[in-house]
Amino acid sequence: MSPDDYCQQKAVQSGSSFYYSFLFLPAERRRAITALYAFCREVDDTVDECTDPTIARNKLMWWRKEIKAMLDGSPTHPVTQALQPHVPTYALDGKHLLAIIDGMEMDLDQTRYLDFKGLQRYCWHVASVVGILSASIFGATRPETLQYAEKLGLAFQLTNIIRDVGEDARKGRIYLPVNELQQFNVTAADILNGRHSENFEKLMRFQAERARAAYTEAYALLPKEDRRAQRPGLIMASIYSALLEEIERDRFQVLNQKISLTPIRKLWLAWKTYVRG
Repeated sequence: MSPDDYCQQKAVQSGSSFYYSFLFLPAERRRAITALYAFCREVDDTVDECTDPTIARNKLMWWRKEIKAMLDGSPTHPVTQALQPHVPTYALDGKHLLAIIDGMEMDLDQTRYLDFKGLQRYCWHVASVVGILSASIFGATRPETLQYAEKLGLAFQLTNIIRDVGEDARKGRIYLPVNELQQFNVTAADILNGRHSENFEKLMRFQAERARAAYTEAYALLPKEDRRAQRPGLIMASIYSALLEEIERDRFQVLNQKISLTPIRKLWLAWKTYVRG
């Protein structure tokens, strides 16, 4: 199996909505973004699938060394072997790749966030940086485009947090800021025990409004000159926005189930967004 095939298999197996945004890209850019996505999946799985924090830290340290080896021209892992040729082509910053690893390590150090400022820092590492790297691969000619991508990454992560409240709680993690739990009279025990309530719905509506505002801010930052090149990100935004609407229609029943869109609906949204440009 070639490094590119390995990354492609990783992307398909994940079942992620991101896969649908790759379908309409030219071959070289598709290989580059698939390799980047595979890297993100590898380091994320290192934390999520490893029950021993010490082992997880050691694996993340290995990935840091592997990124350095890739930048020095000697990658050993299929993902970094696939990603290496695209680093100079799309001016991918090694510091951003290392920042993603730092974000994954935050999940080993912290299971609560006191306020949105702290959560936003986490989101920058695990999502906004990915947005910046992705926008570079798609084709960014203006600095505002990277600002758009950074904000869009935040919107995606806030949507993920809303969708995964119950799943994250079963791992002992609560990403909803502590001061906002207090503001809406929702306790950590309510989240951990899956207790849906009117207060919980109000709390989640507040989170959804913040996520929607992030989408709006991102769209406003995207220059017209780069809009066509950035269609993959806009495809993802259409899918994630539809998911957010679906969760709201279901009154935020996210504590004991995971709400998702069907593959055919994701494909329809992807095609519609691509055609409209």
